[in-house]
Amino acid sequence: MAALASTPPTLTPPRPSFLPRRPPGCPRRRAPPFPRYAASASSRNRAPRPRPASPSPDATTVRRGVMREYVEAAREMAPDGGPPRWFAPLDPGGAGGRVPGAPTLLYLPGIDGVGLGLIRHHERLSKMFEMWCLHIPVEDRTPFERLVEYVERTVKSDRSRAPDRPVYLVGESVGACIALAVAARNRDIDLVLILINPGTSFHKSRLHSLSAFLDLVPDPFHLSTPQFLNFLTGNFMKMSSTFDGAGQALSEITTGLLPSLMFLADILPKESIVWKMKMLRTASSFVNSRLHAVKAQSLVLASGNDELLPSHEEAERLQGTLEKCRIRHFRDNGHKILLEDEFDLATTIKGAGYYRRSRQTDFVSDYLPLTAGELEKAIDRDRVLNFATDPVMLSTLPDGKIVRGLAGLPREGPVVLVGYHMLMGFELGPLVTGVLRNTGIHIRGLAHPFMFSESSEQLMPDSSHFDLHRIMGAVPVTPVNFYKLLSEKNFVLLYPGGAREALHRKGEEYKLFWPEQSEFVRMASRFGATIIPFGVVGEDDLCDIGLELREGIHDQRDRYESGNNSEFEYGPFPSPSSVKLPKKIMGPPKLHVY
Repeated sequence: MAALASTPPTLTPPRPSFLPRRPPGCPRRRAPPFPRYAASASSRNRAPRPRPASPSPDATTVRRGVMREYVEAAREMAPDGGPPRWFAPLDPGGAGGRVPGAPTLLYLPGIDGVGLGLIRHHERLSKMFEMWCLHIPVEDRTPFERLVEYVERTVKSDRSRAPDRPVYLVGESVGACIALAVAARNRDIDLVLILINPGTSFHKSRLHSLSAFLDLVPDPFHLSTPQFLNFLTGNFMKMSSTFDGAGQALSEITTGLLPSLMFLADILPKESIVWKMKMLRTASSFVNSRLHAVKAQSLVLASGNDELLPSHEEAERLQGTLEKCRIRHFRDNGHKILLEDEFDLATTIKGAGYYRRSRQTDFVSDYLPLTAGELEKAIDRDRVLNFATDPVMLSTLPDGKIVRGLAGLPREGPVVLVGYHMLMGFELGPLVTGVLRNTGIHIRGLAHPFMFSESSEQLMPDSSHFDLHRIMGAVPVTPVNFYKLLSEKNFVLLYPGGAREALHRKGEEYKLFWPEQSEFVRMASRFGATIIPFGVVGEDDLCDIGLELREGIHDQRDRYESGNNSEFEYGPFPSPSSVKLPKKIMGPPKLHVY
């Protein structure tokens, strides 16, 4: 592995140096080969730039024994000295190429400071972002404010290079505090913050109490020695009586901390951990006094089983404090969520609707294709429904013959599939995943803007309720989005009846709630799109509505039938006259959503 080199600003950056050879007779570690990391020069007056690294191993190799590999790699980087600096974890060419116009992502590590926290995610993220990772050497004692200034210089340098693109700051624990501090000091820069178990809750955590006891541990006891680990796990009284009641108190505090403490002990010496705890205390106080100044778009990822910080409660507090903030809870994950198998950071960013390559999110051009894992997750969500209903798809051939399967479905777009909703729209998931799995055709749905609203997430029992729809390619139903989808020859799914049709009343089975004038036909004809009407039968026959409420969305139907339909018709959409489309779309464009 290439060591990270630091270079004075007046000198030409040398070639990366390498770690010392293994001493004779020392057995070679059996971990799989690890990616080499290229360093960037560190300069006080000039933001560093990473040099391309050598190609990475296969993803399956990297993911095998992630924690063990992470610790092995961190140990190799631990002897490295010098000030904090950036490194590029992967060569984008070796990872399969990067999307055009990719924004910059700066990873800010947690307490360990090594900068390898995204090791499971390097391959995917390097295709979405120009990725740099911050490395803080173990022996480095740079104070929190200086780290903030260092990251700030890099952010400003990237903004001057690409002023129309956002800069992503991904930070965990103390790294999240650095990200918030940079955002508070640079409100005019377009930043997107991904805050993973942020350290802003340090003063409310058991970790805060533990930090007060670390100074009591004598120098001969290193965190990785059996004696000190026994001290942490409650066996202190078998060792010595020097600390009186301190050992008992420390044991109670660290009941659930052992896995993370052992992880830190493998990387950091005691003096470094004591310094990190003090810096985390300073960072938490610094940032909490400046949260009101943070205007950046923020996404807080909170682990439900975080043994170090009360991340679940802190996420709720930050959502109520920060101006533009969404949260995602992961109830079964721990503090080191980035290293856990079931978590995918790229998918989480996509699902929250936080991936963009310009100042505003473009739901059409910013969309990234599904991965095999994401498709499998979508299929799993409807597995019970598919098992219970065993849906069958039929299609019509050009000669009018109806056949089982999708042989009659066109293979080239643009295509507009127009249908009607069954009760609660349960047919939607099996339809989209079934077509994609059987034909490879990815249908992009036009969805109600409610599914994309930040305020609507707070009404749902799970804030990630609509994430899978965004991952599958749903876009808000607007004339502009419809136009863009057709211009790129997509397969577009449209339900003119909308939510009103999916929430139909008793006795309204198979009833259409379509507008009198179908405006989508005019736009589709401009692109020569094939319009395919389709129907669904069976779902409304499986159950009967015994009790219904006439409040809420059903009151909207009464307003529509009485003629007072302007608010319901467009909801939060812009008025037709305010939508600007290419001149070849004649007349006032509008899409009715009922």
